[in-house]
Parts: sequence; C-alpha cells; structure tokens
Amino acid sequence: MTQLMGRPLLEVPGELGGRPVLADLLAGVRTALVGLALVGVPVLGLWIATPYADSDAAGATRLAGALWLLGHGAPVLRGGADAPLTLTPLLLGALMVVRLYRAGAGAASRRGLRSRWGGPVAVWTGYCAVAVGVVLHCAGPGPFRSRVLPDLLVVGLLAGLSTAAGFRSVRPETAFARFLRSVAVGTGSWFDRLPPDWRPVGGMPAVCRAAAAAGAGLVAAGGLLVAGAAVLDAVTGGGRGMALLGRGPAALSGLLLLTVLLLPNAVLWGAAYALGPGFEVGAGTLVSPGGTELGAVPEFPLFALLPQEGPGGWRLAVLLLPLLAGLVPAVLLGRAAAGRRSPVGAGPWTPAATAVAALAAALLLGAGAAALGWLSGGALAAGRMARLGPVPWRTGLAAAGWLAAVAVPGALLVRHRALGPAGVECADAAECADAAECADAAVCADGVECADAVEQAETVEGPVDARSPAGGTAGLVRPVPGRGVHARLTVPVRRRALELRARTHALVRRLSGQRGPTG
Repeated sequence: MTQLMGRPLLEVPGELGGRPVLADLLAGVRTALVGLALVGVPVLGLWIATPYADSDAAGATRLAGALWLLGHGAPVLRGGADAPLTLTPLLLGALMVVRLYRAGAGAASRRGLRSRWGGPVAVWTGYCAVAVGVVLHCAGPGPFRSRVLPDLLVVGLLAGLSTAAGFRSVRPETAFARFLRSVAVGTGSWFDRLPPDWRPVGGMPAVCRAAAAAGAGLVAAGGLLVAGAAVLDAVTGGGRGMALLGRGPAALSGLLLLTVLLLPNAVLWGAAYALGPGFEVGAGTLVSPGGTELGAVPEFPLFALLPQEGPGGWRLAVLLLPLLAGLVPAVLLGRAAAGRRSPVGAGPWTPAATAVAALAAALLLGAGAAALGWLSGGALAAGRMARLGPVPWRTGLAAAGWLAAVAVPGALLVRHRALGPAGVECADAAECADAAECADAAVCADGVECADAVEQAETVEGPVDARSPAGGTAGLVRPVPGRGVHARLTVPVRRRALELRARTHALVRRLSGQRGPTG
C-alpha cells in the first residue's frame, strides 16, 4: 500500500503496460515550461533589479516569451516599425533541442506496448500547446511582437524533429547511426557509379569521420579567435568590451546574459573569419582577414571585439588555422585508404579512390558549414542591420576548398607511408619502418628476431662486419632500395643499435655459462 500511495498517479501503467497518453502530454508541457523558465526567471529578475523600469510585468513576460521563440529560430518583430529580428541565440536553441530530445527518449522508454507514435506525438502536442500560449501572449503591442503563424510553424517543426530523434535513439540503432547509414546508402549508390579504380569501397564512415573532425577543428579555430580577440581588446585595445559592461548591476547582468547566449554564434563567425570569406555586420560591411569595412555598429560586448577598419596585414596569418584543421581528416582518410579500417576483403584504395573520398569529405563539410553559417546569422532590424553573420554559400565553398586542398595530398601521403614503396601493406601487419630493420623476411618469418640472428651468426662465424656487402647478417639491416631520405639516414643508426644489442646479449650469455645454439 505504501508503494502504491508513493507512486505518482500518472506513472501507473495502462492496460497495455505503458503510461497513459495524458502523462506524455504533461511531459511535453513540462519540457516547454522548464525551457520557458530558463529564460523567464533571469528576465524577471533583471526587471525587478532595474530601479526605473519602463515596462510592467506583462512587458517583461512578453520579452521572455520573445526570447524563448527566438531560441527556436522563430522570427520576431521589434519596435513600432515592426523591424524583423531573426538572429537566433544558438546556445538557447541547443538547450531547447536537448530538452525535447530527452523528453522524446523518456516517452519512448516508458511507452510499453502502446502505439508506436503515441508517446512522441503526445509530447509534441503538449509542447506545442505551451507554444500557442506564448505566441498569443507575445502578439500584443510591445517592444517585441510575435508573428503567430510563422512562429508556430517553426516551433512545431523544431519540436517534432527533436522529439522524433529522441524517440528513435532508444532503439538498438541510435539516431546518429541511422543518419550515418542513410547518408552512406545514399552516397554509396553514387560511389557505385564510379569506375572500380575510383571507388572507395566501404569508405563512407571514414568520410563522415573526416568531415566531422574537420568541422570540430574549424569550430576550435573560431573559439580560439574569439578568445584571442577578447584578450587583445583587454590588453591593447583599450578594453572597449569591458567599458560597455560598467553601466550598473542590472545592465551588466543583462549584457553578460546576452553575450553568453550569443557566444556560439560568435564562435561560428570566427570560424568563417578563419576560412577567409569572413562575415557581415550590416549591409555593405565586411570583416575578413583581407580587410575590414565597418560603419556604426550597436554597442555590444561581442561587437567591441571586431578588428579595426583597414587592411588585414598580420591578420592574414589566421588562414593557417584551416590548414591545421585539415591534418587530422587527412590522417583518418589516409589510414582508411591503406585498409586499416576498411571492411573485410575490401583492401586498400587506389590513389584515385583516396582522392574521391577526400573530395566527398570536403563536400560534406561544405554543406555543414553553409548550414551552420545560415543558422548563426540573421537580422537585428530592417535596412542596414538586416544582414548579420557569414554568407552561407561563401562559407561552405571556402570550407570545402580548404579541406580539399589539405586532405587530398595529405591522405595520399599517409596512404603511401602506410602501404610502403610496393603499394601493399607490410607482412604480418608490421609497420614499414620496422621492415627496414628486418629486410630479410625469411629470417623474421622463423620467429627469430634480427638481434638474435646477429648473435647466432657471430657465435658460429665470428664477428660480423655489418658493412660487408655479402654474407652474415648485413642483408638484414641494409637500407631498403626505394626508401625515402629519412629511412636511408636512420637505417645505419638502427644497424649499429642492433649490433650493439646482439653483442651485449652474446656477452651476457658467455658470462652466464650458456653456449650458442651450435655449441
């Protein structure tokens, strides 16, 4: 009885072993209210802390609702002129997506034997019911006003996709794995149309990993640029950003809150800057390594980090960051081309197939960069401030070009180093560098190390002259023809090390009373 009384009523299983639909409906309502509280509580707190607020509590709640809608990517009108406001705070949007994803996953794990789509549909319905109330509340007059139909469509689309992804993640195959498999199937059919020598067999997972690694490198480059700009502004730039924060506790808290919410946008803008095309801060402006053209910009801490107007100069050095970001994808593709992670029986790729895989990764990265550039930008008002952020097609084209320029030759070089001069992998999965120490595969195949072979030869035939062109163990450590300059320089050092180890081991055996294998 105690267990039954302590259990929430809505958690009691239904007739078919799952929770009732009302529980999932309320779960969607709770998810929306928690997200709304994450925005509304700070806004109401700032309104209370402001000594002479211009609006009442209803105005503060409308502002919180407008920010909540902006977090979903929904457009909002600003001011009496109904200027469009479409700049989405990506951090707030990510929080909404995570909340919806977890709600969909929770509904799927507790659905029992009910209808397949009963849980996520109920969660989505509850979430959209709260969105309807927020949109209608913000539709009245005020500094920020919602657009009823577009806002409901955008919120409903984002909530449906996130909830469905969370619902599918509970199944044995995760949503990300299904996405990769669908991309692999769609792109694999395109690969199948290529000639056999140009076809990277089973290479789509490696292509996706390489594109993801390149994207992570570009995001890290953007974050590094934002952090460096903040440090330079604080040290040598007169602290323009810090000067904007010294306007009282309420203004300081509000600016810091907006700065944190827009920080992912700034990181993506920094990545577009590192790629070369840069971004816009208003119509007719450009911020890029080649030069900066700015007019009057709003007073905001992130805008204070923008470089001064004029030619790029030393700022062109940031173009090295995309080169560094392409090194890891080149290594991943090169190792996959050598057959290290290819399916059983696939074998190494040809150089043409390796180049095709690198170009496919570049195209995938370009599409992702264009999409993120579009999501990170928007408008602050009509007229001049109607264009902020990177130009999507330029950013995507630059990302694809940089990765192709680095990954194609880099992957070919890694493949060549991994396969060796003959174009095949070393026997017994040995590294090609180790094969330079044991060029005679017949001796190593017997399970005898090269040092032991040197020792045995010395015991039987006397001291070995490793420089002798014939006989003994000189053939075991000679430079392999066709090796690069690095191998030709290191082989003599390795040969001396092997001789020293063999002689030391032979001396230890003599002192211990052991005899050679022919003694």
